[in-house]
Amino acid sequence: MNAQQTSSPEPQRRSRELAKVLGSFKSEFVVVGIFSFVSNLLMLAPTLYMLQVYDRVLHSGSELTLLVVSLLTLFLFGVLSISDWSRSRVLVRAGVRLDELLGNRLFDASFRNSLSARGRPGFAAFSDLTELRQFLTGNGIFALFDMPWTPIYIGVLFLLHPMLGVLAVVFALIQAVVAAWGHSGTMGPTREASEAMAKSNAFMQMKLRNAEVIESMGMLGNLRKLWFDKSGDALKQNAVALRRSTAVASVSKFLRYSMQSLTLGAGALLVIDGQLSAGGMIAANVLMSRALAPLDLLVASWKGMLSSWQAYGRMEEVLAADRGTSLEQDHGRPAGDLVLRNVSARVEGRETLILRDINLTVGAGRVTVVLGPSGSGKSTLARVMLGIWPQVDGEVTWAGVPIKNWSREALGAHVGYLPQDIELFDGTIADNIARLGNVEPERVIRAAQMTGLHDMILRFPKGYDTPIGEAGGLLSGGQRQRIGLARAIYGVPALVILDEPNANLDDVGERALAQAVDALRQQGSSVVLISHRPSVLGVADDVVLLKAGALVEQGPRDQVLATLKQQQGALPAATQT
Repeated sequence: MNAQQTSSPEPQRRSRELAKVLGSFKSEFVVVGIFSFVSNLLMLAPTLYMLQVYDRVLHSGSELTLLVVSLLTLFLFGVLSISDWSRSRVLVRAGVRLDELLGNRLFDASFRNSLSARGRPGFAAFSDLTELRQFLTGNGIFALFDMPWTPIYIGVLFLLHPMLGVLAVVFALIQAVVAAWGHSGTMGPTREASEAMAKSNAFMQMKLRNAEVIESMGMLGNLRKLWFDKSGDALKQNAVALRRSTAVASVSKFLRYSMQSLTLGAGALLVIDGQLSAGGMIAANVLMSRALAPLDLLVASWKGMLSSWQAYGRMEEVLAADRGTSLEQDHGRPAGDLVLRNVSARVEGRETLILRDINLTVGAGRVTVVLGPSGSGKSTLARVMLGIWPQVDGEVTWAGVPIKNWSREALGAHVGYLPQDIELFDGTIADNIARLGNVEPERVIRAAQMTGLHDMILRFPKGYDTPIGEAGGLLSGGQRQRIGLARAIYGVPALVILDEPNANLDDVGERALAQAVDALRQQGSSVVLISHRPSVLGVADDVVLLKAGALVEQGPRDQVLATLKQQQGALPAATQT
């Protein structure tokens, strides 16, 4: 069964994961609904107070009645404030719990999504959770809880006078049409603007990492043109969305002011005709504003609602695409061969296989050197061995256990990896060697000594506590490579894979590399060393030759070299060695 077949059920199983998490907040939403019920019920207090003052107190002239009504209204306002504060507090706590439930999960899923992108910008949902949480704790969510009260307020207006109720229904329908218009008119441009801006930002972040190359060869103008082309699409879509959202807001503002004025005018007409009291006129104006306030708030928060809905969709997409990792426990240090059976590797959008039917055994405690021309699939083979290449057919096992069945946390302590493109992290030298974990001085120093790095580190002003800057920018290429090598062999892993480890090393560094590989072999570690330089053959037990993604030769070093000597021109440098 190929990789695509095995992964297809997974998105279906996880497609409702985010919805299930939000469903677990049912009790919080019920509590917010109860507080919203109290708040909206008590919003009738100003209306009742006006009716009592205009229709009863002013006619009776009773100061005691005015005092009692005022104190009662103040008490109700206090309860109203407590209800509003309580529902906000419940939603804030729900937002914190949402972070706790989804933060780690989205972090891991976004990371694995970026890992599997392979030449495409991987999408990360780190900011989308914040956007969704802000909506769930903001005014937009209150509009949804308050909207069911709009018919109730309109019903009260019908009780005051049918004409006022009809007027409220007309305005409510107009507001609903405006909201639907805003949704249809702004959702598409807002989504396209967000996607275009994300691509533009990702483009610049990747290119600015090569600022020295850009500056030295005068590439800034060309880069600026490319960035303007990408950002221009985002600006155009954003302008369209902004124009439409501004138009919706302007129409909504016009309706709000018209509603207040026409309601007051209609109430005055009814007072003149003797069908409504003065208090009822003022109360009707307040009720009309309150009845349509949720719709008005919904229109005002429409952009945030659309953004949060799109964030929800992106998070669901990331979670659905993530296949996760096995929860198999760590059975200790693996002791056995790394075996590849009928392994093929591909990349999305490319028909030609990168690796084809690889059958290979990396012996435990042996050093395997992988040779081959550029583009033969050596680096892909290293990633397949580590279980980090996403699209693989066949089987990779280590000590009899499929590599895909291990959790990365359990397996990581037993694996060391030095890629071609070495990435160091902002922190100290010790932090990077210790893999950003708890720094154990003895193990850090041991790794540095094995790579011949210890004396060089001591010459730094702060020794192992020397900050290296973002991505190791304060170090030379050779220093970065040797620190990356020390990180790879930190803790003496059972499997160490080194991809072009001597690319930036001088003669001293190469000797230190050979000593480190020999020390790993003596302690039982399996080492896979990928290099173009034939000098590494001196430490090899086995040699593997790749060509065009296929395994051409493999076996003990002397046997393979003898075979290659018989093949004229097969590998001149290796033959000379």
